[in-house]
Amino acid sequence: MVINTKEIIKKFNIRPTKSLGQNFLTDSNIIKRIADAAEVGAGDLVIEIGPGLGSMTAELASRAGNVIAVEIDKRLIPVLQENLKCYENVHILNKDIMKVDIRDLLRMPELEQACRSHSSIKVVANLPYYITTPIIMKLLEHDAIADIMVFMVQSEVADRIAAKPGGKEYGALSVAVQYYSKPIKVFDVPPHYFIPKPDVDSSVVKFDIFKTPPVPLLDKVLFFKVVRASFAQRRKTLVNALHNSGLFNVDKDTIKDMLKNIGIEENQRGETLTIMQFAELSNFIYSKNN
Repeated sequence: MVINTKEIIKKFNIRPTKSLGQNFLTDSNIIKRIADAAEVGAGDLVIEIGPGLGSMTAELASRAGNVIAVEIDKRLIPVLQENLKCYENVHILNKDIMKVDIRDLLRMPELEQACRSHSSIKVVANLPYYITTPIIMKLLEHDAIADIMVFMVQSEVADRIAAKPGGKEYGALSVAVQYYSKPIKVFDVPPHYFIPKPDVDSSVVKFDIFKTPPVPLLDKVLFFKVVRASFAQRRKTLVNALHNSGLFNVDKDTIKDMLKNIGIEENQRGETLTIMQFAELSNFIYSKNN
């Protein structure tokens, strides 16, 4: 069943809420391409964040074993219930994803049967742009249960997520996301495919979640501290950025020696380091202090 977004907005007199970052997709082909990117199949449990009017939900439900649709806007719950009433495998929850532990959600009595058997878990969302990064990092760091995640995000954020070392887009977000997953920018979506039209271009990004992190770490907390410090002053060399961060109670010469020990030039900047080099640096610092 194809849900006509424009007709639904008119029928229910829906006014998108700017504070929630609501931009409803209107094109069924884009919706199908997102479901394709998530590789949704009959054995999958799909968690959709922000189902809105249910256009994406209907497509996912036609392919998946079960769909859990988590919607923060209580005004949209009756709209979703009406639009999706023919799908017995859709479970609609009025909750804030930032305040939900997905593991607890899957243990809810009303969802127990739906969650009992599935080949994999997929997360799909047209994310509100103002809170994109916090949601992504929460799902990667704390609610790490998905095998694949596919998100619609602002194109600029997509570029940062998928960036490689050496470019201006590469930063702490790139390293953090790529520690947990392999992100791939799948396709771009112009503003005219939404109601209302956003002021920016959008992109669909697929995250293939790692079962095992790509680099070994002695202290994950220290690793991310080193990463953040390295990018906090992008114009500074790595030596100056680390020294100015206050993380290490040592002089610049000591930091230079640390870098030299793992083959990093003292005049390099953080944006040139690979995830492996960040891991080697944080592991070296940990070993020297423990």
